[in-house]
Amino acid sequence: MSDINKVNVRGVNFSNVTMDETVDIAKKFICSAGVHVIYTPNAEIVQDCIDDKTGDLFKIINSADMVIPDGAGVVLVSKILKIPLKQKVAGIELAYRLLDYLNEAGGILFLLGSTQENVELAAKNINERYGNIKVFFNNGYFTKEKDSEENNSVIQKINGCAPDVIFVCFGAPPSEKWICANKDKLNAKLLIGLGGTIDVIAGVKKYAPQIFIKLNLEWLYYYIKYPARRKRFKALPKFVFGSMFAKKKNNY
Repeated sequence: MSDINKVNVRGVNFSNVTMDETVDIAKKFICSAGVHVIYTPNAEIVQDCIDDKTGDLFKIINSADMVIPDGAGVVLVSKILKIPLKQKVAGIELAYRLLDYLNEAGGILFLLGSTQENVELAAKNINERYGNIKVFFNNGYFTKEKDSEENNSVIQKINGCAPDVIFVCFGAPPSEKWICANKDKLNAKLLIGLGGTIDVIAGVKKYAPQIFIKLNLEWLYYYIKYPARRKRFKALPKFVFGSMFAKKKNNY
C-alpha cells in the first residue's frame, strides 16, 4: 500500500503507524490479491543493516510492504533524529492480534521455524485457544538455499495449505532473507518475519512482563533473563550513540 507514511531511520524505511493501524493494514493485505510482506526490525537489526558493507540487508528490509519498529530503541532514535515514529509496534503483540483476527475469520495459519518440538507445541496451543484457525507448521531446520530440494519441499508443503498468514521465525535476519528470496513462489497472502515468536507461543520462551513493556525496558528483562544473548545487546548503545553522532554530522 503506497499510501503508508514512511519514516527513514538510519536508512530503514519504517511505516509510521500505531498498532491498531498496523492490524488494519495487515487485514487488508490478507484480503487482497498477491503476497504481502511485513518485517519487524528492532534496533539490533537496523544496526546490522548499517554494519552490512554490501547494503543487501537494507535492500531486503526496505523491500517489505510494511516495516514496523519492534523495539523502543528504534522509536527513541527516531525522536533523537527529530523524525518521531508514532509508537513501538511489537511483533509478538501483532502476532496475537492477527491470531484473534484469523480466529474470527476462520483463517489459515502456517508456522515456520523453531524446533520440531516447539513448533508442534505452538500449533497445539493455538488449536486449544483459537478453535477456528487451521494451523499447519514446519520446523526451521532445513536447508534454506533458494533452489535446494529441502527448501522446495517446504514451499510445496506451504502452498498445499494455501495459508492466509505465515509466521516466519528463523530469527533475524535469516527470516527476512528467506522471505525475500522465496515470497514469489509462495501461495499465501501475508508473510511476517517474527523472530522467536513461535517459542513464545509454545510457552518455552517468556515474553517480558507488562511493567517492563510499559517502561520500555524489555531489553533489560531479556538481558537479565537470557545471559547467553548479552553479546547481542551491544548493538543497542552502538545504535543510539551512533545515531546521535549521525544527527550532529547531518544536522538533523
